[in-house]
Amino acid sequence: MSARDRRPTPTGLYNGYVDAELTLLRKTGEAIRRFKMIRDGDRVAVAVSGGKDSLTLLAALLIHAKRAPIDFSVCAFTVEQGKFLRPIEPVGEYLKSLGIEWLYHRDNPSLRLLEEQPDHGCDLCSRFRRRAVYQIARQLGANVVAFGHTADDFCESLLRNILFTGRISALPAVTHSREGDFRLIRPLVYVTEEITRGYVESKGIPVVPCGCSLRTGTVRRSIRGIFAEMEAEYPHMKETMLAAMGKVELSRLLDTRYLDREEEPETESESELFTILA
Repeated sequence: MSARDRRPTPTGLYNGYVDAELTLLRKTGEAIRRFKMIRDGDRVAVAVSGGKDSLTLLAALLIHAKRAPIDFSVCAFTVEQGKFLRPIEPVGEYLKSLGIEWLYHRDNPSLRLLEEQPDHGCDLCSRFRRRAVYQIARQLGANVVAFGHTADDFCESLLRNILFTGRISALPAVTHSREGDFRLIRPLVYVTEEITRGYVESKGIPVVPCGCSLRTGTVRRSIRGIFAEMEAEYPHMKETMLAAMGKVELSRLLDTRYLDREEEPETESESELFTILA
């Protein structure tokens, strides 16, 4: 079986052998443990956009909450910014069937923005959403907010920043709100969109697409094109990029803040290279 044949499939199987749910739980569990995302007594509010990623995240955290050796609770919320392409009711009914607390919030400032500036950029929309998220989390009594960014988002962010902003930077797996009152986590850091797609299809979970996903900018579309082309030949490229993000050799980069020329001895190969170039 080739490497390409072992990639996730819509049937819900991963690597041809392991059930999608087991793979999802293993990868989210690894992220939660490694980055200490969730702690005893936490109340985690999952940002449910209606898409496959956030709904998969919610399902995974609910299972972890039942099996984990620590005690934490899970709730969910959805921010309505006027971008849903279909009614949100099917997702709402599904969330209610799970027996969890779910808060649906119509964000009036975002709706006015959409009416007054229909061509506004993602940054402005994100700023409005962030304000609403913190307001909702307080209302739900949560101290942790979980977002559904996947491995694809982390890799795309890294490449986009390198190519277009001149920074080696991606998304943080764990960070905090500016005031420090909320821990912000991304437990799907090791989970690809192929896994989330296979999971919701295998479970029959209803999804509601967002207009933003269909209106991706030229840069993001180009980045995804690069990944699609390269993954045809290197199917494990994203896994390798994620590993690289966790093994940063600061002295091998060009940021002088991390160079220690006096303490780091010059290797023989580096000395020869300098001589040749000179």
